[in-house]
Amino acid sequence: MSAARRRDKLRFVRFYTDKECEEWLSGRNRQKPDSVPQVHRLHFAYPRHHAKLFWVAHWIASTLTHRSSALLWITEWGIWESTENSHLYYKLRQSFGDQRLLWEAPGHLFLGFEQEDLTSFLHVAMLNGWGGYLLTQLDYVNLFFSHDEYIDFFAEDESNLGPVREELIAKER
Repeated sequence: MSAARRRDKLRFVRFYTDKECEEWLSGRNRQKPDSVPQVHRLHFAYPRHHAKLFWVAHWIASTLTHRSSALLWITEWGIWESTENSHLYYKLRQSFGDQRLLWEAPGHLFLGFEQEDLTSFLHVAMLNGWGGYLLTQLDYVNLFFSHDEYIDFFAEDESNLGPVREELIAKER
């Protein structure tokens, strides 16, 4: 098998339509975390220096997913079009063999070993001023990130928000 063929076989990111994202959630008897009554929420404003966004995206992808699958579902884009780098996003997406537009398939399913890929897509989304959800397979902590430069972390068990509070909130002070 050629090196290029082996490399292509290692790319597993799946791109989902809105309907497929909804099916992913309903197949797990779940809903978007901000729709769950009595869920615990922790608010985090983006760092003042956008250079720190990569660290935030990497921490989220490598810590909150617990090396399990996660669905990145972009639900807000085009709000700050003058600051979007759509070219970078589509080149990243095309590197996984998907040619569709964001509005056609706004969901991105990452397997547990694809933390670096998740980091890249989440980082680009935040830099572009987009918003959406990161829904983790294990459902310990999920999040909504906003075009208004904040992240709301959600957990049914409040103690699951401890690492978020310790790593992100405490370090921003």
